[in-house]
Amino acid sequence: MQSFKNIFLSTEQRNFRRQLRNVLGFSPHRLGLYKTALSHRSVREGADENNERLEYLGDAIISSIVAHYLFMRYPYKDEGFLTEMRSKMVNRNQLNDIAVKIGLKKITIYNQFDHSLKISQIFGNTLEALVGAVYLDKGYEQTKKWVTQRIISPHLFMQDLENLDINQKNKLYGWANKNGKILEFETLGETMENGRRLFTIGAMVDGTLIAEAKAFNKKDASQIAAQIAIEKLKL
Repeated sequence: MQSFKNIFLSTEQRNFRRQLRNVLGFSPHRLGLYKTALSHRSVREGADENNERLEYLGDAIISSIVAHYLFMRYPYKDEGFLTEMRSKMVNRNQLNDIAVKIGLKKITIYNQFDHSLKISQIFGNTLEALVGAVYLDKGYEQTKKWVTQRIISPHLFMQDLENLDINQKNKLYGWANKNGKILEFETLGETMENGRRLFTIGAMVDGTLIAEAKAFNKKDASQIAAQIAIEKLKL
């Protein structure tokens, strides 16, 4: 019985290593570190078991790598331009989209019965945690190379980002002012999900609900609602 259990565990580890290799493009060494990076606190509450600490680390590392990338790419641009471009590259929606595209949604360990998590930004957060794990496993230079080759080059197109207005609320307010509309963002609901407050924000035009969105803070929810409204209004 004991030997069968060991065989099962080693098979599980091999499968996990294979899944990670498909996402990372290399074979990881410290499997436990990556298991932590992929574990959301909805299934593991301990600070040493879930990915929140690694998310904190990875967020700082991505910001540093992107800052260096932009500094080298745009030698004649000022600090304001570089700061805005970095915000466009590492904002929550952008990272969440990239995380889903590279397959992180399939291997992130979270409470799948909590439907609110599926529409939140946890996969972008997991990507940050994964970067933290790569850094601890491979060091800064290898992490910088990995982020550049697997995240920036294939998913972040500089010319498109230069023309992107990331503040969807400002864009929607501009349309409302131009057309004599009254635009308001209202809190439609507030619930507790796994110890965190989940907000539902609605975009109201002349008192009519145009779009709504959920997020774990009002700012993110209102930006997502604004983006949905812009798509509905075909602006």
